[in-house]
Amino acid sequence: MISFALNGEVVSANDPSMTLLDFLRLERGLTGTKEGCNEGDCGACTVQVASMESGELVHRAVNSCVLLLGQMQGKSITTVEALGGDHPVQEAMVEHHGSQCGFCTPGIVMSLVAAHREGRQDHADVLAGNLCRCTGYAPILRAAKAASEAPLPATPDEAGLISGLKGEGFTSLDEFANWYAKNPDATLVAGATEVGLVLTKELKQPEKLVFLGQISGLQNVEPEIGGIRIGAGVLLARVRGLMAGKYPQFAEMLRRFGSVQVRNSATIGGNIANGSPIADTPPALIALEASLTLRKGDARREILLEDYYLSYGVQDRAEGEFIESVFIPEQADTLGVYKISKRFDQDISALCAAFNIVVEGGVITKARIAFGGMAATPKRASAVEAALISQPWNEATIEVAQAAFAKDYTPMSDQRGSAEYRLILAQNLLMRYFLEQGSEARLRVVGGVK
Repeated sequence: MISFALNGEVVSANDPSMTLLDFLRLERGLTGTKEGCNEGDCGACTVQVASMESGELVHRAVNSCVLLLGQMQGKSITTVEALGGDHPVQEAMVEHHGSQCGFCTPGIVMSLVAAHREGRQDHADVLAGNLCRCTGYAPILRAAKAASEAPLPATPDEAGLISGLKGEGFTSLDEFANWYAKNPDATLVAGATEVGLVLTKELKQPEKLVFLGQISGLQNVEPEIGGIRIGAGVLLARVRGLMAGKYPQFAEMLRRFGSVQVRNSATIGGNIANGSPIADTPPALIALEASLTLRKGDARREILLEDYYLSYGVQDRAEGEFIESVFIPEQADTLGVYKISKRFDQDISALCAAFNIVVEGGVITKARIAFGGMAATPKRASAVEAALISQPWNEATIEVAQAAFAKDYTPMSDQRGSAEYRLILAQNLLMRYFLEQGSEARLRVVGGVK
């Protein structure tokens, strides 16, 4: 039995694999939440979910179409029906003519309601996950700005509502680890941004789902001697905040990872674990020399992230083993990260590049370069690195190293770009990194992070 709060009322559900969207519309008759793409892209199904994070009640906008009821245990959900028509966001949308056909409007309103509650001012980023084909976005952005200046309305005591909720599922990391070692056929569900598509698009029903969201041991962020350890279940929205002060170009790339709704559901461990060659976090993490803690039962082992990927769809992970945490060594910020895609927001990368080059006394002493979208796995550019190390930090060195990309990668051609395009792009990004480092024209501050 799953228990959660819905519009100020405690409710229960029996089917953990039902999407939150279907539950709202079909079981509760809350049809203000719309089904558009049913894959987490359009934002028409956006609702606000509140949960306790490190003892604090946090409100996040999420896509209900790819979230499963099993993830809702102990949380509080607010849909557009609960606003009553007089929320500052609704009033601003009316005053500034932010709605036409109205289909996408409830999702837009709920994105702005969550942003208003959290005090966000980065309205364009907040709305990047809400598609509207009628209005353009100028009146919606005007409404967002106007609403952000209004005081918060009174809301139910969500913390009190969810404090006593009991339900099924793992809360102990040790208990889960021992269970999974004996049940390696189970499908792990963290953010469900991938698993949700298996249900809604492939129309498949995994036989055994296990939900990880209540396991606090996977949500920890722990500074350690020599670096920082991030639990595999930490949301990418939170990872972005962590990176903003340490590696701002990594944080800036994460601003373009999916949308606010996606980053509020997806986890760092999930983005690594599925082994996609175009996942956006691995190149930056590999360039930072990140390592993984893999766990099976009580046994743990540490491997470099770059060694985790063996071949397309194959990772160095035994049956019953899972990613417990990611460790990033402490280091000076020389990281440059570049996401290249056809659309700026909400698009799959044609390639994603990360450069981490250390120069001492005008000579390159260390180089770690990694790409996604250039090979069957996220992969280091070893030949390029070798061409750089011990060489002077100048344009002539960069031009020689550019030729070495052809030794490291044989990229494929697809709808996102040809092999020739990708190879030239990789070479040009190395030169861009050099020019930005040399001119100190690098982004140092990322604002509006939540």
